[in-house]
Amino acid sequence: MINRRMVVAALASAPLAPKLASAQPARLHKTIPSTGETVPAVGMGTWLTFDVGANAGLRRTRLDVTRTFFELGGAIIDSSPMYGSSQDVLGYALENLVYPSQLFAADKVWIRGGENGPAQVAQTRRRWGVESFDLLQVHNLVSWRAHLDTLFSMKAEGRLRYVGVTSYAGLRYSQIEAIMNEHPLDFIQITYNLVDRAAENRLLPLAQEKGIAVIANRPFRESQLIDAAMRRPLPEMAADIGAQNWAQFLLKFIISHPAITAAIPATRRVDHMRENMGALTGPMPDAAFRQQMAEEATKL
Repeated sequence: MINRRMVVAALASAPLAPKLASAQPARLHKTIPSTGETVPAVGMGTWLTFDVGANAGLRRTRLDVTRTFFELGGAIIDSSPMYGSSQDVLGYALENLVYPSQLFAADKVWIRGGENGPAQVAQTRRRWGVESFDLLQVHNLVSWRAHLDTLFSMKAEGRLRYVGVTSYAGLRYSQIEAIMNEHPLDFIQITYNLVDRAAENRLLPLAQEKGIAVIANRPFRESQLIDAAMRRPLPEMAADIGAQNWAQFLLKFIISHPAITAAIPATRRVDHMRENMGALTGPMPDAAFRQQMAEEATKL
């Protein structure tokens, strides 16, 4: 019988093998410190963009966006009960894509009272249509002590792989820091982009010290940053890191930081998703180049 190993060997010896091997560019993966698992450094957020309710046309567009995300090597998708109909719309997209195997499902607990957490998690799971989540996070530290107890219990029971907490726009960072020191978190999710860099002072170094993965939210400040950037020509230095547009320039600054595991831009459009995912390929800026990029941000 012909088996998979025989097919692979035949392809390797064929004249076309070099072309086949180079068909897909290498994509940047980052390591989750607590396990050593690697994930693509650009994920997908759903805040605002997937909150389209029952509108059939908009749902199909979000399906196309999600399909493109996976086709271009994506894995991490992040949502929240706070995001209106986003979870339901995401579940619709995943069902129609037959739940791609590389999906890294990340959601949040966002409800007052620890006793309400398990029911919300169960509802979130039904909306996604998944058996379990890779990552659950306490959203904006709402009832965080009680919810962390729930999530750590789920992890101990094998019903959850990773536990985290979130904040945004620099809010409650001192409390995030305290939680990082007190609890064995796998992830934090915070705001980090070319102009919002407060996390560089304490949180990112602490994440490296503690072995905590970092998801960067608001990479474009909910489009404000990229809208401002688009008023100016792309700097010549962008070519040195293979950034063909402002989205890739901004994302490469974020994901090249050694403490950042992934950025999660959100988009409504397939062409913008292609731009975002292009940040995974090509050269990445080193520390000196990143400083030049930061100086470029003062012109925005």
